[in-house]
Parts: sequence; C-alpha cells; structure tokens
Amino acid sequence: MKIIHFFGLLFLSVATLQGQDLEKEAIYKIKTLEALVKKASKKDIDVLKEKTTIRTAEVFLKFANWDEKNLDKNTKLFKLVPSFKKEALKMATGLAAFERSDINLMLDKSIAEITSLIEGKTFRKASPNVDWTKVKREEDHLSFKNRPVFLADYTWKPETKELTEFHGDLDGFFLTPTYVTKEDGTINKRISTDLKEKSNGSLGFIFMNHKSVPKWAEEKYGPNFSMREDTYTGYDIDNPGARELQAKLIGNVVPEMAGKEYSQLGYMLCNEPHFFTYTDATKKKLPWASGGVSHFTIEKFKVWLSKKHQTIAKLNSVWNSNFKDFNAVKIAIPIDISLKGTPIWYDWTAFNMDRVTDWYTFLKTEVTKYDADAKVHLKIMPSLWTDNKRVHGIDLEALTDLSGIIGNDSGAAHKYTWGKPHKWEEDYAFEWRELCMGYDFMKSVSPNKINFNSELHYLSTVKSRDLYLDPSYARATFWLAHTFGLDASQIWYWPRNADGSISKKAINNKGYAGTNTQQPRVTNEVAMTLIDLNSYSEEILAFQRQRKPVRIFYSKTSAINKKEHMDDLYRLYESLNFEGIPLGFVTENIIKKQNNKNWDVITVYNTPFVTNDELKALQTYLNNGGTVILDDKSLVKNEYGKKLNTLTEGKGTIIKLNSVAKIKNNVLSILKEKNLLSDIAIEETNSVSKKGCTWKVIKNEKGNNVLSVVNVGKSDASLKISLNGSENIICKDLIKGISVSATPTLKPNEVYFVEIIAKK
Repeated sequence: MKIIHFFGLLFLSVATLQGQDLEKEAIYKIKTLEALVKKASKKDIDVLKEKTTIRTAEVFLKFANWDEKNLDKNTKLFKLVPSFKKEALKMATGLAAFERSDINLMLDKSIAEITSLIEGKTFRKASPNVDWTKVKREEDHLSFKNRPVFLADYTWKPETKELTEFHGDLDGFFLTPTYVTKEDGTINKRISTDLKEKSNGSLGFIFMNHKSVPKWAEEKYGPNFSMREDTYTGYDIDNPGARELQAKLIGNVVPEMAGKEYSQLGYMLCNEPHFFTYTDATKKKLPWASGGVSHFTIEKFKVWLSKKHQTIAKLNSVWNSNFKDFNAVKIAIPIDISLKGTPIWYDWTAFNMDRVTDWYTFLKTEVTKYDADAKVHLKIMPSLWTDNKRVHGIDLEALTDLSGIIGNDSGAAHKYTWGKPHKWEEDYAFEWRELCMGYDFMKSVSPNKINFNSELHYLSTVKSRDLYLDPSYARATFWLAHTFGLDASQIWYWPRNADGSISKKAINNKGYAGTNTQQPRVTNEVAMTLIDLNSYSEEILAFQRQRKPVRIFYSKTSAINKKEHMDDLYRLYESLNFEGIPLGFVTENIIKKQNNKNWDVITVYNTPFVTNDELKALQTYLNNGGTVILDDKSLVKNEYGKKLNTLTEGKGTIIKLNSVAKIKNNVLSILKEKNLLSDIAIEETNSVSKKGCTWKVIKNEKGNNVLSVVNVGKSDASLKISLNGSENIICKDLIKGISVSATPTLKPNEVYFVEIIAKK
C-alpha cells in the first residue's frame, strides 16, 4: 500500500507540474479569444459561441483545480465503475491534466473558427441569446422573439449566473407527498412560504415526486400503503388513500403555481414511472423493479375482468378455469413469465396498463382543476416501448395522448462500462433505436405537442459512459433528437457544486465518474449544437413537422403476447430509416382519431395478435381507400389466440409481401408513384453491411432543399448526393456559410447540414 501511495504521489506531482503549464496556456488562449471577440463584434459577427466557450473554459479550469486537489475522492469514484476500476488511480491522477488539455483543444477550435469568420473565409447566421424568462409555450414548440427556439439545461446544475448565463436557466419546483404534514391537508410551512415568495421565474416545470409518504398517511391508510419503495412510486396507487393524499397536496399548491413561468413546461406527474409485476421461477430473485400488488389492485382487476368478459362463463372459457364468479377469481402476482402468450398473461398485462393510465388521468384532472391552462407530462422511459417487455404498466400511447406535453427521458448508448457486447455495436456508432423509433412513435400519437426530455441520457447513463468521449457524439445525438422532435431537455447531469466539488447527491454515486462535468469539450459541444439549432430553428421545426407518409402498424396486443415483437418492428423500421423517408406509426386509436389522409401506406409486419377492434380499424381504413402492405404472419389471431376473419380490400388495396427487403422496396415504389419521394437522392458506400446515414430533407423559404444527415454508422460513409437525378449541384454548409463537397465522406457521428442548389 505504501508503494502504491508513493507512486500515486509521484504521478500526481508530475501531473501537477504539467497541469500548471496547461492552465497558463489555457488562460493565455482565453485572453486571445476575448480579444478576437471584440474584433469580431465590431464587424457585427455573432459571437455567442465564443462567449459560451470562454465561460465553459473558465468553469472547467475551476473544476480541474478541484480535481487536482481531490485525488482520493476521484479515485474512489472511478473504482465504482467496472471498466474504470483497474485504471482508477491513473485516471484520477491524470484527470485535471486531461480536463485542461481538453480546454486547450476547445479554445484552439474556437480561435480558429472566429479567425476564419473575421477573415471572411466562413460566415455565420446569428443565433439568439435566449432569455428563458421570455420564452413562450406555443402549441408544438417554444418561441423566443417570435422564432422557434430549442433549449437545454442540466439536472442539479447550481443556479448561479456563471452557469445559467450560457448553459441553461431552467426553473421549476419540487413536490412530494411528505409536504402534506397533517391529515387535514396542512402543507409544510417552509414549502408554503417558498411558494408564496417564489417569483414568476423562468421557463420551468413542476417535478412531482412519489418516493415517500408522510407518517400520518401510513397510519391512516394501512400498514401496506407504503410498498415497492425501491421504485419511483413508493406507495399503493390503488389504495383510496393515494387519491386523498394527492388531492390534498395538489389542491393546496397548484393554485400558487398556476400561470407562473416556472410551470409553463408543465407538471411532470411522475419520474420514470414503471410498475413491473412479473417474476421468473427459473431464477432466484425478482427481476429489476418488479413486485407484487395490493388487495385493492386485485379487486380492481376483478372489476376489469367483469367488464372485459361480461360473464364468468366467458372468462372460464378463455382462461380454461372454473371460477364460480368474478369475486372468486385468483391470480398469483407477480405473474410468472412462463405464462407469457396465454390469456391470463394478456389480461393481467393489459389491466396493469389500464390501471396505471387511470391513476395518471386522476392526477391530471386534479392539476387542471386548479390550473386550467396546465400541461401535464410524465418522464417515461421510451425503452419501455422500444424494448420487448410490456408487463411494466406503461401504455406509452395512452399516456402520451393523455399528456399536454410529450414527456420522456430518451437515451442513447455509446460505450458500455460493463456487460457483454450488444448487437447494435456491430453496425452503429451508438444505439439510436430508443431515440429515433421512440420519438417517431410519440410524435405519431401527438404530432402537435412539445417534446420535453426531462432527463436526457445521451451523454451518459450508469452503464454507458466514456471519459474520453468524442464531442462529435454529443452533436450527433442532440442534432438527431431535435430533427426527430425534441424541443427542450434537462440533461443528465451536472453533479458538481459551483466551486467544482461533487454534489452531495452524487458523492458516492457510481454514475459520476467519466461524465460531462469532467468533459469540457463534450459539455461545450452541447451548447454549440443548441446555438446552431437555434440559428436554423425554422428549418429544424420543419423537419419535426414533416408529414409521415409511411406508417408502421403497432399492436399493443402483439407486443403483450410475443416475446420479441419490438425486435421485429425494429427490423422493418431500421430498413426504412436510412432512405430519407419521414416515418411514423399507426394504431387502432390513431386510425380512429386522426385524419387518415396524413399517410399513404400502412405496413403490417409480423403482427399475429390483434383485437377485433384493431382489425376493424384497419378494415375501415381499407374501406375508405387505404393501402396496406401485409405479410402472411399478421392479423391471424385475437388477443387470446382465437382465429380472426381476414381483411378485405374494400375500396383500398392489400399488398401481400413477406420480407423486410420486399416491403421496403414496395414502399419506395408507392412513394415514387405518388411523387412523394424527395428531390434529393443519396447513394451511400461504407465498410459495413448496412447503411449508416439517416437523413431528412425539407424545403426552405427560398424553395431550396435543406438536407440534414447524421452518420450513426460504425464506419466512414461516402455519399453521392443528387438533385432530381443530377449531380451538378452546389451544397452550402449552413453552419459555416460556404460551399462544400456534394460527395462528402462522413466520419461516424458526423453531421452534414446543407442547402442544395442546382448549378446554372
């Protein structure tokens, strides 16, 4: 131990000497950049990027100094991460030097960019320096000075001007049931005072926590009122006391919040809701976050069954049971996964979703009772939809439809800190399935709503982290997310205090080491990307609003009954996601509620189980002249495995195809026939077996095509771009304001954003 400590001190001494030189170098570059900012300002060049970069450098120099003095604390935190553990001392020792070197690289880039602008070699469109107190909530976007605007902040970031001036100024308020201190509804005096004294504030949201309940509630509502406390809802939502408690809390606090700026991004009804209720008899412990339910829930289930099946004879026939009546129904919860695909599994899983949706419907009703203009949302993990499991109680479609704002905590994985390799790593630079597929689904359900990611997990998750992350990854994910519908985000996360010390919330957190407050260039690149997005906010909003002519049919029924239904849908989605086609989804309710002329073709792939109502919705679409591409495996059984009638064409068209490749080619043919393909065509060549560049095209005010490409692929991608079949074009890089190659080679994570003009 003494030898290790000696070498640790030796490494630290060398690193300190190097660090002092790096710090001096960075300070010199900051002064150089400040001088260039003054020079550029005199030429009316927008310098928001440079001012932001200077602030990022100043903040991270402070962080580096703290890290240099706190080797032991950082070593301990690096040791908590499996892939960092062996190198923990080395990583902690070199952390400050890494941060300072990163700052210097960041400043070098900024100096080069502004010098190029001053010399007239590149050009820049101005971006607004957003005042968050003056942002307005519109129907499907946020606006500032009558222009769309995209915003981002960080979870736990201190509210100091140093950090809010350029890195987000999100406001809000935290609510939790323990604020109700007495049975009569009395609210904690400090909280009540804080609310009354709180100013109008800046754009923000209300965080409704459900982790704990006051002691009086446990005593009044029974010893089992608190349950499943390892999840983010630590009490029984089916106990009548849950509604009484929330009614008291909401009724006393929401009137104080109504109409305030800090509540304009809505009332977040729950943090990462999930109600897993299954087990696996082949394993010794319950799956993650899974558990049982109360007798209140079982009684609700019996009522649900009576409405669903009408008579006990019908239930017994479906379940192959012999219950005397609905009151006699028994079911073991958690339900064993071996029952997946059986009628009892279907009924329980569907009920679990319905009872959770009913709970959040109640909360919404209570909030809007006191704030008529309130928008509610939930921080839903989109992976609960994009992945295969469905016994978690979250009906993403119903909850998105219920919400006034699309709420989520969409993430993207790039490098795992432990575990086996994942299949996506063979072809892609990062796992984009949850981001793209999830947002396309939610925007299909609610096309005219703001999308707020209140815990954005692109930079890091507990499992996905890389201290030496390429900043281009930050740009790729944030750019991709905003073109797919994102409007505002609270990024995970800012676990440092203003002086650089680690926040108490993260001091022993295995998710801390190797995250963005140790990554100056990554953090700065997020800010740079938002600035660029806001420079061209009209174009980005146009990408979000694109009509989605191709729809993939999603059946909750098949998702419940099949083991890997979402994997099957992903294969079809993946094949179409690299063809420049705006993609969407349809469901029974989307077909019923929305104008069917919003799309031109529905694809139904490997979806064997549907309810009669789902089948009727598709038949109605066909009867009205719609086009359905259908494979032989789909629409053959109801939710209980009983044979269904087949679809008929009516006034529409049914095309039978049984492979992803044939479906894709047919979709492209249909769009070509209807003149719905873009004027732009892209040929991609790379070193892997799949395309890696996902792209979108819109027309700008001048009538020119604007192309956005993100290479999510694992290898470099060479592109050949044409306009109406001609390669005789000019591609103008909109960020740099100069002409660039129409045959670019994009590195993994590279963004290509150009205006395309035909040469005369």
